[in-house]
Amino acid sequence: MKKGRKYDSALYQNTPILDLILFSVYSVISKKEICTFERLAEECFNLFTKSFCFEKKSQWPDTRKLDRPLRTLRKRQLITGAPNTFFSLTKKGQNLAIEIAKGLRQRKLL
Repeated sequence: MKKGRKYDSALYQNTPILDLILFSVYSVISKKEICTFERLAEECFNLFTKSFCFEKKSQWPDTRKLDRPLRTLRKRQLITGAPNTFFSLTKKGQNLAIEIAKGLRQRKLL
């Protein structure tokens, strides 16, 4: 797995998992990469390890934590796509992801 920016768990521990996933989709797309399920799982785990790892094996990503939230994000029309293709943000999803990014940056500065 690629290592990149990693957020301290204190910054995101109270952030809803839907927001973390939406931000991760935005992060992958911002890097001009295709947001496949595997790439999204990698990004979620690398950025927000404590929220996306197995409880007893914290060095491994738990992709089950993505399943229902991805369906919810699609239902709320924030993302499009599916695990067997790729994900993209709707305009509404992109706007919310930008707000989440600003919030994470603000908390990091405190």
